[in-house]
Amino acid sequence: MIDVTGSLQIKNKIYQAVLSYKQDNKWKTKWVSTKVPAVKGNKKQAQAKLEEIKKNFQEELNKTNIDDEDMMFIDYMKKWLNRQKANIEETTYIGYHGAIHGRMTDYFQSRKDITLQTIKPKHIQDFYQYLLDKGLSGNTVKHYHANIRKALQYAMKTDIIPTNPADKVDLPKIEEYNPNFYTSDEVKTLLNEVIGTKLEIPVMIDCFYGFRRGEVIGLKWSAIDFEKDTITINHTITQSNGKLIIRDKTKTKSSKRTLPLEPIVKSFLLELKEKQEKNKELCGNSYNQEYLEYICVDNCGNLIRPDYVTETFLKLLKKKNLKQIRFHDLRHTCASILLKNGANMKEIQAWLGHSNYNTTANLYAHLDTSSVCNTGKVITNVFSTKKEVASA
Repeated sequence: MIDVTGSLQIKNKIYQAVLSYKQDNKWKTKWVSTKVPAVKGNKKQAQAKLEEIKKNFQEELNKTNIDDEDMMFIDYMKKWLNRQKANIEETTYIGYHGAIHGRMTDYFQSRKDITLQTIKPKHIQDFYQYLLDKGLSGNTVKHYHANIRKALQYAMKTDIIPTNPADKVDLPKIEEYNPNFYTSDEVKTLLNEVIGTKLEIPVMIDCFYGFRRGEVIGLKWSAIDFEKDTITINHTITQSNGKLIIRDKTKTKSSKRTLPLEPIVKSFLLELKEKQEKNKELCGNSYNQEYLEYICVDNCGNLIRPDYVTETFLKLLKKKNLKQIRFHDLRHTCASILLKNGANMKEIQAWLGHSNYNTTANLYAHLDTSSVCNTGKVITNVFSTKKEVASA
């Protein structure tokens, strides 16, 4: 339990609440404006405001206080998460929240004897086995481990626990990931099947550019320069637990990129722009004004939501008896087609917006046979030369 004391100070002719409290073995001070003018007769009002501010701050502070050594392990994880909220991306926080308040709570909430002080490597190991028995992959268990280890590392750093028990846990084998993709002919068949559906826009664009789902859904008309023939990625829309997360930023710095507007895509977008203008006239006030800037909208101006794209894409493939791949695999499809038609890894890295060359190389090295073919030719030439010399 963290106690907060407070006093009034005057700054810029306004009463300020000056709060003092001890956290992580350090005394801290926080200034909060009471918004009460520092004039005669207002001090009583300012004092009442101080008490209100102090009470609210203390309640909020104790929600994230993790100095209680006797708290249950799961309670510690929840409080640690609250502390992280201001320091991580919203999508990351939502993912952490789902994991900790979901399966982790289901498993640890009834185990009241497992506290922050008593948790052992075996407890964590048993939890990971529980996740595997539930059908989760080794990769997913690895994500749980990353959160648990990071949280316990903070407890160790602040001298609440002496060592990090997560360091002594054996992780399950991580499945090697080989991306799935379509051939050029399969892409042509797919494009024919999505014509006239709500998937036409995202699938058409994604097949050519290999955008991430959030990048294609977040495309605005302002990102298209029809004069310079460029298309720019600088805005994304993702979805987590049903909530849309709209950001004027990309996944990484390298994800923000400008690519050439290919003629076939330009023609498609010009026709789409004209169609959307007609839809606005036909729908009148019924046309959704919220997403006027966006390219991926339906006939009524409603945004084609990320989750809809993922789910409907799989249903369409099944209905049309096409090879089952994920929508994200169109990104891999784009890369494989580029690679097979002469683009090198560095060019593909720039096209896809990978921040790290190794990411590109690790994903698509098994598709790149050009280097080993060239090596084979070198070996053949060497031995051919030796044979000629030997027979001379």
